[in-house]
Parts: sequence; structure tokens; C-alpha cells
Amino acid sequence: MNPTRPARLPDPLPLFPLQTVLFPGALLGLKVFEARYLDLVSECLRKAQPFGVICLRQGAEVGRDKATVQLEQVGVLARIDEVDAEQPGILHLRCTGGQRFRLKGTASQRDNGSWEASAELVADDPVRAPGPAVMQTVNALAEAIEKLQSQDKVPFAPPYRLDDAGWVANRWCELLPVSLAAKQKLMELDDPVIRLSLVDGYLRDKKVIVS
Repeated sequence: MNPTRPARLPDPLPLFPLQTVLFPGALLGLKVFEARYLDLVSECLRKAQPFGVICLRQGAEVGRDKATVQLEQVGVLARIDEVDAEQPGILHLRCTGGQRFRLKGTASQRDNGSWEASAELVADDPVRAPGPAVMQTVNALAEAIEKLQSQDKVPFAPPYRLDDAGWVANRWCELLPVSLAAKQKLMELDDPVIRLSLVDGYLRDKKVIVS
């Protein structure tokens, strides 16, 4: 059972638009200070439910001008793991990316300016082993994790599933210096083997992986 999967999907789902693409299993830190999103976090904590992180295709994270905001159609649920409230009116969240979801129709704004939408869950990646052709990419990620750990950094949430093509692809996608649009397309792919193959091709093009 996936520990990040909710027992049910809230309807409507509270949305947190960001200029980032969250991947399943990713760690996410957020500094929340806008009243509308403080309300959203309070609601999610009270109901023990996740919120949806969805990438902004156009527009800003702050402000209430919905005319300029365009959201992607597929996002990832965020489970709140820890909350720190060291300063009045500011929350520091540590979250974990869960299951993907797809909007059903258009998102709308509540009276307080926060976003919500009806949504449906997208199936988890099937567990597929990485093939021999991409093992250099798998090994390179393992080496990167080991190096970061030696510097007392925790880049990814354990367990480290290096035998799972989807997990490896997602972790590389977090690291790659590519556009948000490219990351969004990679996150939406149904086949984790294809996603890892595309990552492998990018790393070879950039000479990060050399045959």
C-alpha cells in the first residue's frame, strides 16, 4: 500500500498553484504566509487530508488576479508531514508528494482567493525494473545520493528504490535543469520506463553519462 495515497480524494480538492512541478515521492518544503493558503493548510490539517500541488502554466503564485492564471491539468497530491510556526502568520511545511491527479473541468477560486477543483486520481506508476540500457543512469543516481549523504544532505525521502524505474526517473526529473513544461510532460507520462529512457537520453546528450 502506498503510504502517501489518501483514503479518498477531497471533492473539491484544495489546490496550491506553484511555479514548480512536484513528483510522486518528492520532498517539498513550503513557506506559507498568504492568508488564503494559511486557511488552506489549516483546513487540510483539521481534516487530515492532502492538498493538490499544480504547476502554474501562466501567472504568479501570489496575488488574486485570476484572469492571468492558467494551471496545468495534472498535479500531485502533497501530504503534510511537519508544520513549524516559529513566527506569527508564517508556516513552514514539509510535505511528501503522493499520487497524481487530473482536474475534471476548470479550477475555481473560493471567496478567500484560494483555488479548488474537482479531480480524479491518476494511477500510480507500475513497478518496472530498469533495463540494462539505463543502468549507468541508475548507478549515477546512486552515486549522487551517496555523495549528498556524505555532506549530511537528504535529497530524497527513503526508501531509495533504485530497482524501480519510475522512482529513479522521478528523482532525476527533480534534479534536471530543464523547463517546467518539460518536467510537466515527464511527470504526466504513464510509462515509467519511457520516462527513464528520456532522462537517460538527456543525460547522455549532456555528457553526464558517457557510454
